[in-house]
Amino acid sequence: MKIVVLVGDGMGDFPVESLGGLTPLQAAKAPTLQKIASSGDLRMVNTVPKNLSPGSDVANMALLGYDAEHSYTGRAPIEAAGANIKMNPSDVAFRCNLVTIEDNIMKDYSAGHISSKESDEMIKFLQNELGNEQINFYSGVQYRHILMTKGMGENTICIPPHEIIDKNILEFLPTGIDADRIIDLMKASHKILKNHPVNLTRIKEGKNPATHIWLWGQGRQMKLESYKNLYGLSGGIISAVDLLKGLASLTGLKAPAVEGATGFIDTNYKGKVKAALEILKDEDFVFVHIEAPDECGHLGDAKLKTRAIELFDSEICLPILNWLESQNEEYLLILCMDHRTPVSLKGHTSDPVPMAALHGPIKELNCTKKFDENVNNGISECNAYEWIQQLLLNAVS
Repeated sequence: MKIVVLVGDGMGDFPVESLGGLTPLQAAKAPTLQKIASSGDLRMVNTVPKNLSPGSDVANMALLGYDAEHSYTGRAPIEAAGANIKMNPSDVAFRCNLVTIEDNIMKDYSAGHISSKESDEMIKFLQNELGNEQINFYSGVQYRHILMTKGMGENTICIPPHEIIDKNILEFLPTGIDADRIIDLMKASHKILKNHPVNLTRIKEGKNPATHIWLWGQGRQMKLESYKNLYGLSGGIISAVDLLKGLASLTGLKAPAVEGATGFIDTNYKGKVKAALEILKDEDFVFVHIEAPDECGHLGDAKLKTRAIELFDSEICLPILNWLESQNEEYLLILCMDHRTPVSLKGHTSDPVPMAALHGPIKELNCTKKFDENVNNGISECNAYEWIQQLLLNAVS
């Protein structure tokens, strides 16, 4: 049986006035999402453990069937695994964002969605200026990078930059053990980056410059039991971001590179579908992750987020559903999101989200079902990781 998980990162939201009181998910023209929901089992689920923050890391672990409360060490170690950065037991990995800060206000957590080519040049410059035996910078994708330390900062309290958009950073600087050293690094980055040629060019072009690094999501090396051991499944994860590539590495799944995959609304949708179907030719499982709705939520752009959901529907869900139906074989298709990223907050919340499980081929439609935030009146019916575990174990039994 072929098993496909389709994830629209951050699709969930709250009613938006500019959309006539609808959420972007409700406002989007997304017939494929509704077809999947109408044909399958539809529930409201919790994706975030009560004692953890609503990050894409712990939430996507839940969508893969892992209980993050018992295995999670931090976001950065997952991303380090995705970037093939070796970690020693004494190492602490930090997520290192390139951000735009103006007058102590976090203007942009992504430095204008800076390109990977531009950011690679800046990260290498930071390594040359600030790197040493205790601190090393590693390039990632766009604004997402890694800083590795020899134990520094493991217990420092750090706030993700995408959670403090338009807020004064002085209220959200790192605190606790080693906080002063982390803050000093972020301040030092500003002195080094402010006149960097890449920034001068971006300013001339009217783009947000990368004024600082922002460190967060730190932790030590993480280990997860493989998908093969847990479910007897092999396959892969299709995603543009190192977080999901890291989860693939940690779970023994493939993570093929897709040319033009950006983690934004301009990603290579056709390339992602092609990569997913290539995996399904020989394997039984694929997890397709689209980052764009989440990024649009962080931008606070309801119209763009609605468009991102429509593209997820037409460019990812529709061709994959059509392929599954064309095989004339039983399949399991799971449609979900990791968390809500409300445009009004420009950040994540732990609110329940809808999830649909379609056991195909499609036999009948129940058009009263709607894939939106009002499933079961918005009240959670179960934990996502538990339902995913049940679905996968039943599918392979």
